[in-house]
Amino acid sequence: MRTYSSSGILNNYATEPQMYYAVYPSPEQQRRYALLGGYATLFVTALTLIALAVS
Repeated sequence: MRTYSSSGILNNYATEPQMYYAVYPSPEQQRRYALLGGYATLFVTALTLIALAVS
């Protein structure tokens, strides 16, 4: 949608979202992130070893 000012100038700027500060993760969330990181590391390691074994 194009909007024009009263003098006929095109006002085509994007609307900016409201800013907010991020909240530091709780200890439970930190443990969950660490566990997911461990699972991801094991998964990538397993895929790499399988690829090496097959080739």
